[in-house]
Amino acid sequence: MGKAEGTTQKELLIEFFKKHPRREIKHPEVVDWVTAEYKKRTGKVFRDPDRGIRQLAQSGFLIKIDTGIYKYDPDLTTKKRLQDFSQEQKKRILERDGYKCVICGKGEKDGVKLHVDHIKPKDLGGRATIENGQTLCSQHNFFKKNFKQTETGKRMFIRLYDAAKAENSAELMDFCGQVLQVYERNNINGHIVWKK
Repeated sequence: MGKAEGTTQKELLIEFFKKHPRREIKHPEVVDWVTAEYKKRTGKVFRDPDRGIRQLAQSGFLIKIDTGIYKYDPDLTTKKRLQDFSQEQKKRILERDGYKCVICGKGEKDGVKLHVDHIKPKDLGGRATIENGQTLCSQHNFFKKNFKQTETGKRMFIRLYDAAKAENSAELMDFCGQVLQVYERNNINGHIVWKK
């Protein structure tokens, strides 16, 4: 991010969020203030504040509450290291999950690398607790990071539904159909289309 007259764009974003601790703030409020303030202080245009906000969330400075809504919590920011699982916590989570991926059931004996994952992600305020931990294989950890938890689940049930359909398994089709209808009734991940 650019620097002009002693004020970087990153510093300005941090200044805004520190002035509003523990408040869930919608994106436009942040963008309007920082672009106006940057222009006032430097005479220059603030380019791409969205990117700066995303970087602060990815670094753990901000908590992403929802699409376009962020929160700065000084208590969580100062305890950022506490958001990572300790070795003891990882061991307990792996033991609890039987050293197997909670989605596919594969483990190291199947040649699969296992990860201890936050169920509620760190950048959404997920804490490093045994209850918020789960064992995932590399593939499902990748899916979760890229598609989010509910998207991963919906894609998994669609794949399972399609497999049951191909095998003419009415019972499994009915089960998957019921789960997928819950997604639809609650308007969760509507961008992922389920073809019945």
